[in-house]
Amino acid sequence: MIFTGVGDEAGNTIDTQIKATLDLGWRTIEARNVEVPGFPKANLHEIPDAAFEVVVEKLAAADVGVYCFGSTIANWGKKIDQPFDMGEVERAVPRMVRLGTRFVRIMSYAVRDSEDQKAEERFRRLREITKRFLDAGLQPLHENCMNYGGMGWPFTLELLEQVPGLKLVFDTANPVFNADRSKPKPWPQQDPWEFWTHVKEHVAHIHVKDAIWNPAKKDADYTYPGEGDGAVRRILTDAIAGGYDAAISIEPHVAVVFHDATVKTSDEAMYSSYVDYGRRLMKMVEDIRLELAKA
Repeated sequence: MIFTGVGDEAGNTIDTQIKATLDLGWRTIEARNVEVPGFPKANLHEIPDAAFEVVVEKLAAADVGVYCFGSTIANWGKKIDQPFDMGEVERAVPRMVRLGTRFVRIMSYAVRDSEDQKAEERFRRLREITKRFLDAGLQPLHENCMNYGGMGWPFTLELLEQVPGLKLVFDTANPVFNADRSKPKPWPQQDPWEFWTHVKEHVAHIHVKDAIWNPAKKDADYTYPGEGDGAVRRILTDAIAGGYDAAISIEPHVAVVFHDATVKTSDEAMYSSYVDYGRRLMKMVEDIRLELAKA
């Protein structure tokens, strides 16, 4: 099993992300946004070539790899009504190859405020995106976030049926703040354990974050792993008992929230909470292994 993490939750700069990774004793990061001197922060597949070269050099010097590209391809910020653009895909592919990165996280476009989710157009686009990555020897992974596949486990399974070759990254806390649109209105919040049990055979990567739904603000309050309603310990126990041996990536959200720019914090708080989160997760996994060995 490999431990890794979404680096920009430790800090904006590549130097900080590398330092946090090494402080945890890890050898890879999940690269999403990154900043290098002289260039603004942006996703790894969007920064200028000169900035990307700096990232490559710094990673190589530290002997830190990139396990997965946390891309913005077809994510919750992209609408299915907008023109189809493969630009991000075409920029990601050569950079993944350059870094020796096999996995890339994608999504299935923002949920529409309509009963018509334009599902067939989503499937068509994702088939093209997936094929491009697979043809390059790379593996796209769909995340159960604020997108079509994230509306409930039946939508994820439908997506897999319609998009050959696609696999999953499962995020433990995303069900906590997403409505289960597979059930009648008024939609309840999703059940992370229920979601996991239906999709786990297709999961090639796990994101660990945890949260408690806050009805007053109609959003989640994020917690350390095992302290929320994400069924983190139960899901990891089931995964490990079932022979899961791929990566577990932390995406804490306890100091920053990627999709909410209003959440501000200090650089020191970002860094310390990220490292603390990683250590707590490793301790949880160690405890799970001991419990399973005794069973």
